[in-house]
Amino acid sequence: MNMSLSLARAVADAVLYEGYLLYPYRASSQKNQARWQFGILGPPGAAAAGTGEEPAMFADCLLSPGPASGLEVHLRFLQLQTRTAEKADDAGGFTPVGELAAGASRWLSWDEAVEHEITLGPFPLGRLTGTEETLPVEIPAGMDLEELTDAGGRTAGRLVRRRHALSAEVRLEAAAVTGRLLRLRVTVSNTAPPPPDSVAPHALAPHAWSKEEAIARSFIGSHLLLSVQDGDFVSLLEPPEWAADTARHCSQHRCWPVLAGPEGQTDVLLVSPIILYDHPAVAPESSVALYDSTEIDEILTLRVLTLTDEEKAEARATDPRAAAVIDRCEAMTAEELQQLHGVLRNPHALANPTLPADPTLPAGPPTIGPPRIGPPAGSASPGGGDGDLSWWRPEAEASVRPEMDAVLIDGIPVARGSRVRVHPRRRADAQDLFFAGQTGRVTSVHFDVDGSTHVGLVLEQDPAADLHEGYGRSFYYAPDELEPLEPGPRPRGQA
Repeated sequence: MNMSLSLARAVADAVLYEGYLLYPYRASSQKNQARWQFGILGPPGAAAAGTGEEPAMFADCLLSPGPASGLEVHLRFLQLQTRTAEKADDAGGFTPVGELAAGASRWLSWDEAVEHEITLGPFPLGRLTGTEETLPVEIPAGMDLEELTDAGGRTAGRLVRRRHALSAEVRLEAAAVTGRLLRLRVTVSNTAPPPPDSVAPHALAPHAWSKEEAIARSFIGSHLLLSVQDGDFVSLLEPPEWAADTARHCSQHRCWPVLAGPEGQTDVLLVSPIILYDHPAVAPESSVALYDSTEIDEILTLRVLTLTDEEKAEARATDPRAAAVIDRCEAMTAEELQQLHGVLRNPHALANPTLPADPTLPAGPPTIGPPRIGPPAGSASPGGGDGDLSWWRPEAEASVRPEMDAVLIDGIPVARGSRVRVHPRRRADAQDLFFAGQTGRVTSVHFDVDGSTHVGLVLEQDPAADLHEGYGRSFYYAPDELEPLEPGPRPRGQA
């Protein structure tokens, strides 16, 4: 088994079930009235009618192939499954109800989902180059019956689970862009046939989807895992210099391709419906799937533990996964809860292998200005446990002047008043990415105790920039995310 692919699935599962159950996990919760937010590929025509999502997504990715390169495609999604509780009557029939009690169990009518992973390939990359490969995906309709009995063994009712058929196609097309690179475009399209005329018998809209029918025929949480043998994917977020221009010409629609699997591996790509950085990972402290992806595990866990017995009973009746969340939260030890409170990882460990690693933040470039405040080489770190805090030097702290200090970027001193262009890197969040390519005016340069440098700035395109600067409100970037636009001021302390 491909180890990179196996590790990537942990993150892919978080993407798949993002929004499946929304806090606080009960059917009556207002948030649960609008689920299935991400990766929805609706049936054709649903988006135009305002009843569903667009039917397609696509992503370009770059590969450096070997002589025997092959590509495997894993399409992963959820299929809506409507669960209806039906109560048995004296005549031997069944009547749909909103809630059904059977012995010690309680069930609500609810929309569940069935997980699917469709594996396509492997395909020799040479076969895909210069041609388009179209691969159909068909998921059949289905209905399952589950009988429920009371404490005496008599039939109390049943659960009826219904699924509509789904159909899609995956299109693959590769083209050589340089002697070292292939550009691969992967497209997934919902190809559901139009609804029958009986759905909407209006002359002006003979084939309109209702919202309920559209989501029932949608691919939910759709994403792709691409695995290459004898080849390497190239990061589109931080491409090597020789591939940077080609990466800028790659396009995506409704998805976000990132390198997946362990740091340093390049044989798996995750095409995600949400923005991620390369090599995303689930924190080892996160031991319960809370259906909020990387969100606030400690707060959600504590909130689950404060639910009343009635609320927990309703959550258990809502969905088996909700019941599992409650069971696992209640079974957590004090030590496991404490782990959720927070872990400090050194962001510069990649530059110094003797420090604990955090792959999300690369080391910053050299700086100029005041002495570094952090621990000198060979001294104890703040959390070292030996009680030695000799690295903390008040005189060094006092010498820091953010409004006057400078940092060297591409050989140019950057300080207050310098103009820069913003290029967010992989640690950026969504707001940072909105500012990509914009120009800013530096307001301050900060050196912190672990040796990091943060450059504060206001955006020149922001009409309230002067107001923000006056109140001391800035956006902060690392030096390697900024491009100097003009010769900077002479750094403090230089003639």
